[in-house]
Parts: sequence; C-alpha cells; structure tokens
Amino acid sequence: MPGSRSRRPRLHVRGLVRRRAAPVGAPPGAFAPAESREPMTLRVMRYRPDRCEAFDARPEDLAGVLEPGAVVWVDAHGVSDHDALTRLGEAFGVHPLALADIANVGQRPKAEAYGGALFAVTRMARLTDAGAPDVEQVSLWASDGLVVTVQERAGDCLDPIRARIRTEGSRLRRSGAGYLAVMVLDAITDGYFPVLEAYGERLEEIERRLLERPDQSLLHEIFAAKRDLMAVRRSIWPQREMLASLMREGHPLIEPPVAPYLRDVADHVIQIVDITETYRELAQSYIDVYLSSVANRTNEVMRVLTVVATIFIPITFVAGVYGMNFDTSSPANMPELSWRFGYLFFWGVCAAIAAVMLLVARRLGWLGSRARG
Repeated sequence: MPGSRSRRPRLHVRGLVRRRAAPVGAPPGAFAPAESREPMTLRVMRYRPDRCEAFDARPEDLAGVLEPGAVVWVDAHGVSDHDALTRLGEAFGVHPLALADIANVGQRPKAEAYGGALFAVTRMARLTDAGAPDVEQVSLWASDGLVVTVQERAGDCLDPIRARIRTEGSRLRRSGAGYLAVMVLDAITDGYFPVLEAYGERLEEIERRLLERPDQSLLHEIFAAKRDLMAVRRSIWPQREMLASLMREGHPLIEPPVAPYLRDVADHVIQIVDITETYRELAQSYIDVYLSSVANRTNEVMRVLTVVATIFIPITFVAGVYGMNFDTSSPANMPELSWRFGYLFFWGVCAAIAAVMLLVARRLGWLGSRARG
C-alpha cells in the first residue's frame, strides 16, 4: 500500500554533478543562461599595514577602489547577474574566459595564469541544516594589489581571514595580494575538516547501530553517507592537482616567502583526501557488514527451521503410519492400535524421538552457545 512504505533518507547533495554550460556552438567566453537572476552583493576590504577599511560597493563603483600601496579584497556573492559580473571584469581586467568560468559554475578546480594575474577555481564545502555537504564554486582572481573572490551565494568560511585583516600588525596586513590569495585557499581547504569530522561522528553512530541491531533503514543511511563522501572527494581531489600545478609552474604573485604557505595548503588537501578515502572505505565495509549480518540472520532462521523439521519429520512418519486404516481384527495389522495404552505409547515414542533429535542437534552445534558462536 502507498501509505505503508517506510520513508527513506533523501540523498540530497548539492554540487555533486552540476555544471552550467553555455549553449552548444556559443563563442568562447559566453555565459550560460542563468536559472534565476539575483543581484550581486560586493564587500570590499582595503588595507595597508597602518590602516584597514571595509565597505559595501556597487559594480559600477569598483573602478575607484584600487589604491596605490594598498591591498584590495573584493568579495562578491552571486553569479547569476551577468551585467554586474561583466562590470566587475571590466573594472579589474578579468579575462573573458575567466569570467565565463566564474559564471558557468561547476568548473573543475584549476589554476591558470593570465599575464601577471592568477585565476583559480576551487570548491568550498559546508554542512547544511539537513547534515548534507553543500559544495559551491569559489573563483579567485588575483593581481598586483588586488584579490577578487566570487562565490555562488552568501555565507562562507572566510570570517577568520577578515578578522586577521582587521587585526593591526597581523601578517596579512603586512603582506601583499599573493599571500591573501593563498590564505583564502587555505581557509577554504580547512573548511573541509569540520565536514569530515561530522561525517566521522556519523559513521561511528552507524557502526554502533550496525553492531547492535541493523535494519534496512540503516542501509539507506550508509548509502547516503557514501554518496555524500563521494561528493566531497569529487570536490577536493582536483584541488590537489591544481595546487601541485601551481607549485610546479610558479607565479609572480607566489613569491618565495609565500611559497611555504602554499605547500602547507597542498599538505592539508592531501590529508583531506586521505581522510575522505578512509571514510569511503569504512562506509563500504559497513555495507559488507550489513549484508553479512543479514545473511547470518537468514542462516539463523534456516537453522531453527531445520531443527524443527528434523524433529517433526520422523514424528510425521510415525503419525502417518498409525494413521492408516487397516483392519485391526487381524493380528498382523497393527495390533498395538488395540492396546489399552496405545495412544499414550504413541506420544511416548514421539517424545522420545523429539528428545533424541534435540540431543543430536545440540551435539552437532545447531543449538546452544556453540550455535550462537
């Protein structure tokens, strides 16, 4: 019946397989049609060692935010407003191909050099209220004295970066745009650790329930966790290649004092990949354990049925023999049917057969502690 079917956990992973592409045959740098048009919000932080200021801005006012000797961080939220995105690119000289990669979300993480500028695409992961990983694309454009980050929507893990910029005397306040770009990548990468920590606790709870009393709903939870971990792996795995390429080829913005911090980010990515692979293997092993437990329960049921059948087969034979309608007047036709205690004798034989069969089953290990072991 439709109403009797149990509800299953939804496998809702944002950003698992999602890419917004331009129409077939469109010229390079074309934007894909936006599903919805939401205004872009801009937050600007402009700082130098002795001062820092933060303010909101409009796309048409970006041309005047740059200041000689200062580092400017423009943080944009929203990629569906193509007009605002175009003005953002024109204000800071963002290459049209990079703008298309920003607008057409779902790009593979990568790092590319456009002259003296650095363009990088990465993925940021957070947990939703439902406990699923929310993966979104974050694009970064960096040049001398400028860092532009474009996120799909509001909300991120970059508040510690903003707080360090506001702190007078911090390394961020004393460093250039290359160091800020690496710190943004570092914060986005470290944002995966809380997600994986939550999934570690979730897998521990699944393991506890799996050992106590597994049921079918638990199998759906294991599959949901495995699918979510696959989304995390799909997001973080290409970032390792992106950082390795950036360290190998280098870039003018990544100066020698900044390079060790980039290697630290790459090390964190490797740790996240290792943890993700470990958790995926655990989820797969839980599926194997669940299937084994189901098979063991089936075997237990079959063993009980086998013992019952073993007991009743000879009893059924005896009952079938004495259920035949023979003429009892002949001394050769079941004379015991005329005995005074024939009925009690029959039940005695049945009880003796049952006792013998139970004893044999116990000696064979079908019953008792040996069977449970």
